[in-house]
Amino acid sequence: MAIVLDGSGLTVEKLVRIARQGEEVKLHPNALARIKLCRRMLEEKIAAREVMYGVNTGIGEFSEVILDDEQVRQFQRYLIYNHAAGIGEPAPIEYVRGAMASRVNVHAHGKSGCRPEVTLALVEMLNKGVTPVVCQKGSVGASGDLAPMAQIALLLMGEGEAYYQGQRLPGKEAMEKAGIPIPGLQARDGLAVINGSNLLTAMSAIHLYDMNRWLKQAEIACAMSLEALLANMKPYDLRLHEVRGFAGAVRSARAIMKCIEGSDLLTGRMKTRVQDAYSMRSSPQVIGAAHDALGYAQKQVEIELNGVGDNPVFFPEHKLTITGANFQGSPVCLPMDMAGAAITMVCVLSERRLNRLTNPALSAGLPPFLTKGAGMFSGMMLSQYTADTLVVEQRMLSAPASIGSIPAAADQEDFVSMGMNTAIKNAQILDNAYGVLGIEFMAAAQALDFRNFTPGRGVAAAKAVIRKYVKHLDEDRPMYPDHNRMKELVKSGEILNEVEKVVGSLE
Repeated sequence: MAIVLDGSGLTVEKLVRIARQGEEVKLHPNALARIKLCRRMLEEKIAAREVMYGVNTGIGEFSEVILDDEQVRQFQRYLIYNHAAGIGEPAPIEYVRGAMASRVNVHAHGKSGCRPEVTLALVEMLNKGVTPVVCQKGSVGASGDLAPMAQIALLLMGEGEAYYQGQRLPGKEAMEKAGIPIPGLQARDGLAVINGSNLLTAMSAIHLYDMNRWLKQAEIACAMSLEALLANMKPYDLRLHEVRGFAGAVRSARAIMKCIEGSDLLTGRMKTRVQDAYSMRSSPQVIGAAHDALGYAQKQVEIELNGVGDNPVFFPEHKLTITGANFQGSPVCLPMDMAGAAITMVCVLSERRLNRLTNPALSAGLPPFLTKGAGMFSGMMLSQYTADTLVVEQRMLSAPASIGSIPAAADQEDFVSMGMNTAIKNAQILDNAYGVLGIEFMAAAQALDFRNFTPGRGVAAAKAVIRKYVKHLDEDRPMYPDHNRMKELVKSGEILNEVEKVVGSLE
């Protein structure tokens, strides 16, 4: 079923369906009517020669320069040319599709002033699979994601490049092959496409979707390690977390216990420590804190997905134009800096459990480095090295970009959010996180092979999936193929899907 964009109700999950899964998009009829009404007001103001930023003035430091009629006609084209100034490799297609959908939802409020043909062309591009080629780097996340969004706007003039049916083509050719009329850009149209933080917001929405699924897998991996380490399960009693009151910790403890339901470890007949190390018994509090951080970030991202991020903003009901800074990316990038740090924090916890699984002084009787041939064989000794280097890189990437402003445009734009840097580094943090968790999964499965008891139903389901891809480490072999397979397995979500079939949702 098509997702209807009307300026409200666009969630992280819906954006992922559009961006990643190619779900059809429709513009609500009421939204189209609002866009037309706003455009009529704008054209009346242009005819009356009312001064409006970015319509009949220059932009940035040139905002005091008034344009004549001929310049107004030409300005949007040059605006897009000089803003299409990014650098580096193209952004993934799903990020660009997400940005386009986000921008359409901004236009749906009827406060951006563009012609409806511009918005409808973006809708057709989404539905027919025409995706502009966009350099990922170049945005400072204020005045919007100007450089990458300008590469999207090039297509609306029949220029730039686009992906279409698996090919990278000149923009005009892609639009013609898809049968999409090229609307061109008239007064205000170009700025209405680029003047919002839509790419960094779309990236953040996609990352939040993947981070949430990763955190649920972190709980599964934790449950496996707890079983392998013969953990005392009293710290996972929901009553303990409910009296403190953090929703994330309650959720996390419940998820971990769901995975361990049916385990011999819960019978009380197995000897456990009176109190385990923090990396074991505080897992619900730590992973729960990450859930709470992501929950706040998602709230902020969904406000932005459904808000009017533009400048100026037009109010047809008041016949009013207000210039401001609704393009500023800080409301998204500040919580997303926290979200990235939260994923790193949980990876640190994962690596500490990996250490306990491999360290014979801490592993409750498991063989050193999870090998029966210690000395001749090193088992998973070097797997920990790999996890360690990934975690250290994540720590470096977790420095907040939101405090990294560098003034631009002759100090007219003297504070910028740097939110695109947040989004780019969060993608790297998440990529490393798949590897760290994959190694913990592999070690926990190896450790459980040495235990002679019935694990929880969720743990058993996870171990069965792992053994489809990585066999037991009986004697040393090159580990990089196993590491890479496990990383891709975590990224795919197959472990999560199979566990949830057995124990129900881990939300």
